[in-house]
Amino acid sequence: MSRRVVRQSKFRHVFGQAAKADQAYEDIRVSKVTWDSSFCAVNPKFLAIIVEAGGGGAFIVLPLAKTGRVDKNYPVVTGHTAPVLDIDWCPHNDNIIASASDDTTVMVWQIPDYTPMRNITEPIITLEGHSKRVGILSWHPTVRNVLLSAGGDNVIIIWNVGTGEVILSLEDIHPDVIHSACWNSNGSLLATTCKDKTLRVIDPRKGQVVAERFAAHEGMRPMRAVFTRQGHIFTTGFTRMSQRELGLWDPNNFEEPVALQEMDTSNGVLLPFYDPDSSIVYLCGKGDSSIRYFEITDEPPFVHYLNTFSSKEPQRGIGFMPKRGLDVSKCEIARFYKLHERKCEPIIMTVPRKVRGQERCWAGIGGRREMMNRPGTLTLILLSPDLPQSDLFQDDLYPDTPGPEPALEAEEWLSGQDADPVLISLRDGYVPPKHRELRVTKRNILDVRPPSGPRHSQSATDAPLAQHTLETLLEEIKALREQVQAQEQRITALENMLCELVDGTD
Repeated sequence: MSRRVVRQSKFRHVFGQAAKADQAYEDIRVSKVTWDSSFCAVNPKFLAIIVEAGGGGAFIVLPLAKTGRVDKNYPVVTGHTAPVLDIDWCPHNDNIIASASDDTTVMVWQIPDYTPMRNITEPIITLEGHSKRVGILSWHPTVRNVLLSAGGDNVIIIWNVGTGEVILSLEDIHPDVIHSACWNSNGSLLATTCKDKTLRVIDPRKGQVVAERFAAHEGMRPMRAVFTRQGHIFTTGFTRMSQRELGLWDPNNFEEPVALQEMDTSNGVLLPFYDPDSSIVYLCGKGDSSIRYFEITDEPPFVHYLNTFSSKEPQRGIGFMPKRGLDVSKCEIARFYKLHERKCEPIIMTVPRKVRGQERCWAGIGGRREMMNRPGTLTLILLSPDLPQSDLFQDDLYPDTPGPEPALEAEEWLSGQDADPVLISLRDGYVPPKHRELRVTKRNILDVRPPSGPRHSQSATDAPLAQHTLETLLEEIKALREQVQAQEQRITALENMLCELVDGTD
């Protein structure tokens, strides 16, 4: 009699759970634009969601702690003249976010730690270089202030946001619309998918295609691709019969896939979210009501199905929290922010922990400890809120992860240098700073807000105007103060006259 051998994995029992109703974000008018992006971006401080807006494009930025119903007059970030198609937080500054729009521009915004009183309408910088809509944004994972944008003009532009300059432009590589673009772990290579059904690996600094595979998925629907920590490329797409499919590819040998699996029949494009620390990839389809997740290993069949989180409502979009924003005291290994039609719901992925030997379970009820003896069994640990966090840290679940510090400056990367991300430990948890200043070796446009006026691209040649602009602003402030004082005197005089008239009528 043969016995089935169960694969050993610490992530085999990962389960998803929706947050309680009071931890969701209610009454948010999520954008209805037809575009295959996530419509949501999140970091350890803020949640950003693309929303409906009349006469242009907008997105709302909420502090993570601001759960519950969102006031209909809550300030939004608005400046684009057409719908916003994609947003992405800077990995090296939790207050900086970039937005791409149908109006062909990319805007970079600085979000204050306090709640603004009115809409944010002035970006720090506007990047103009595309001739058609811009639908893809991706910050460089290790280099300060380097941002990738891809547009409907089939061009990928890499910007130095600190100066507003185009540092690289990949114009003759893609013959059709670009569906996705992803950096590898150190940002030395790009993986792109295109409407011509070709998966490409590109060296952006040389402007060359290192490897390519035609029809990685034979269907005509859009593909998505992400790099794995092993250097492989994980893809999602469609078969010729419109079945959804996932694949794993070795860029050094594109002839045959490492793994290729058919999934189901649906029209929704599968968006892959990859966690390099656990090597788990989560597949979220727009219009689906489920999240499937797989573990990628070096053992056949290489892509191992783990489980599926299912709910009743379909998702309009989804945000993926970076590892440093998770609660390590609860064995949380991933957190999603699922967009419904009128709300955003957190979904928490957790690894249940077990103990052997003395079988007991600590359960936190109202902050108290209660011990439940269960002889002869393995028991789950339900983590109590009053246990010290350091005692609960699981080293095997939380290796050092990329932190907010960049490894290189833009000039160093352009000269040919590569560097792995600067890692931090999550043993004591991660506390985002109140306000993070950008440290640069030369003047950085993100440190100084531009003067109000017509929208235009910034460049390093604006530096000599800084002193003149400051003097002009100071003069305007002085004139406004004098005008306010004169008006106050006028108001006081009118009030005195009114009092005299009232006294006379009495």
